[in-house]
Amino acid sequence: MPANIPAVVFIGGGPRTAGVLERIAANRSELFTGPLDIHVVEPHVPGSGRIWRYDQHPGLLLNSTAADVTMFTDGSVECLGPAVPGPGLAEWAAGVVDGSITDVPDFPQLLWEQLRQLNGASFPTRQLQSQYLEWFFRRAAKSLGRSVTVHRTTAVGIRPGNAASGFHVVELANGRTLRADILVNALGHTDSRPDAASATWSGFARRHGGFHAAPGYTTDVDYSPIAPGQDVIVSGMGLAFVDLLVLLTEGRGGRFEETSDGGLRYVASGREPRLWAGSRRGVPYHSKISATLRGEAPGRLRFFTAAAVEALLERHGELDFRRDLWPLIAKEAGYGYYRELLTGSPARAAMDWDEFAARYTALDWYSARREELVAAAVPDSALHLDLERLDRPLEGRRFTDRQDVQDAVAGYIEHDLALRDSPEHPETLALFLALLHVYMEVGRVVPPERLNARSQQAVHGWWHGFFSFVDSGPPPHRLRQMLALHRAGLLQFLGPNLEISTDEADGTFRASSPQFPGTLAATAFIEARLPGTSVARSLNPALESLHRSGLGTEQQLLTADGIHSTGKLLVTSRHQLVDAQGQPQATVFAVGPGTSGWGAGAFARPGTNAAPFRENDALARAILSVARGLTAEPSAALSTAPAVVGKN
Repeated sequence: MPANIPAVVFIGGGPRTAGVLERIAANRSELFTGPLDIHVVEPHVPGSGRIWRYDQHPGLLLNSTAADVTMFTDGSVECLGPAVPGPGLAEWAAGVVDGSITDVPDFPQLLWEQLRQLNGASFPTRQLQSQYLEWFFRRAAKSLGRSVTVHRTTAVGIRPGNAASGFHVVELANGRTLRADILVNALGHTDSRPDAASATWSGFARRHGGFHAAPGYTTDVDYSPIAPGQDVIVSGMGLAFVDLLVLLTEGRGGRFEETSDGGLRYVASGREPRLWAGSRRGVPYHSKISATLRGEAPGRLRFFTAAAVEALLERHGELDFRRDLWPLIAKEAGYGYYRELLTGSPARAAMDWDEFAARYTALDWYSARREELVAAAVPDSALHLDLERLDRPLEGRRFTDRQDVQDAVAGYIEHDLALRDSPEHPETLALFLALLHVYMEVGRVVPPERLNARSQQAVHGWWHGFFSFVDSGPPPHRLRQMLALHRAGLLQFLGPNLEISTDEADGTFRASSPQFPGTLAATAFIEARLPGTSVARSLNPALESLHRSGLGTEQQLLTADGIHSTGKLLVTSRHQLVDAQGQPQATVFAVGPGTSGWGAGAFARPGTNAAPFRENDALARAILSVARGLTAEPSAALSTAPAVVGKN
């Protein structure tokens, strides 16, 4: 390669890298018109990567409808680069079917059937999503000319190159090396060594011949040791739990059938285990919503705004999530909820919306006057928005026995479906949209360095979990399937605040809840959740190398209890990696769920000013700005062996 061509190396080639590549192409004419040498290191097919790869069970679905998925930065995104329109997943599928989109591979018949049946309201398979993501990556790479080389291998190490030039060397599993004048860590979700509790449980299972699955990616866990009919304790009732149900029921030959009364029945294969599921809340994530808004259309946020946050900063200097931000978020959520209720379902209201809105605006969310206003405007107390009860629906409830728990959780699921999979309650959609809008806005208007440590934990912990519980749940038919499995005796509920212990005498795991008497014993235990982020315990060799060398470090928060590590890779607001000495690295970037940045996800709903698209644009512009100022050394691979280019 000629000299002075900056070499950019992306470690990880999933949808986040694809989005940044598209933004590099969109911003290139403004910021850097010279040649680039871009390398993408990804052992799986680029675009989909590991998490969204085609090689998954065909029953695994997205928890978003096709209309709510796009990879394109549209005009709603507040960024410096230009919007480049393109088809979301639903439009892409339609274009493939009608022949207007032709740059796709020869799909198997199963995918053609899915493409033909897909509409905006469908919940696509992950297999189908993989093809959209891979198409987008190819399109983004093509827009960069011949600049992009894909290496279908793994990055196993990162070390400094020439100290004077400041580049880094990326070591690959195939024995080759790459020079990186600019390095971008975009690994997405990765595995970690189990924490102390999980490691102890795994050791217990090995000693006693039992089974334990530590937190992991459900589709990558081997569940074959679990025998038909075996009792299995499951901790976690989120999206990983939904995937687990698919793999251990339909994945073992069972099927669901519609009944004559419109219900659902599970026909077992006889190979299924019996699952006993519990969690902190004791209930599954809320279902996605099928209602449509009837009332006044949502507008811009009114309370959780940049101006409001700036005023709080001027008043306090440092922000506290619970004291300062959450009341604004709650008030914003309530405004959207009650606007739809009063304007879209006026028969349920006893007050005109304009009067309600004027009075509501002047009141704090946590005030008696606000509660009195709601009581006067909405006579049915069951329709009053209680965010604390929404978060912990079984809090404080005492159960007399295990059957009481079964009835409570099954009743909760049925009620959730009645609210969210029905045209009669569009206020649930208004709440969903308000929380989504706020969630996307947090990273834009809240400077993370101005949050106290406790609040940074709250944002990445409780707030993300609450949002996911309410807004990021499964398709409604998944909850119907849970009820069918429950009726078939293959899914039982353990209740809230699940506690796990072990009994060395008989080699069993024990599950209990402080809210009802008794325990359940089983020789198998599954932790149905993703691994917690931990750079220090990472099983990814590139992350391990970053941490070991001190080039990267975990985010540390000083709290009243001492120093707490979030486990996330510490980055600046510009996504620059911060080293062990606290110094930002001008040419090393990191982005994605394993970093301390705000943004979440790699794709999003169209028209929502989505945080990942804003981040992608800012990162692309930073990369181009650095490239413009570099006088790079020759950017060929340092190995004398020829480079290997991965082909889709």
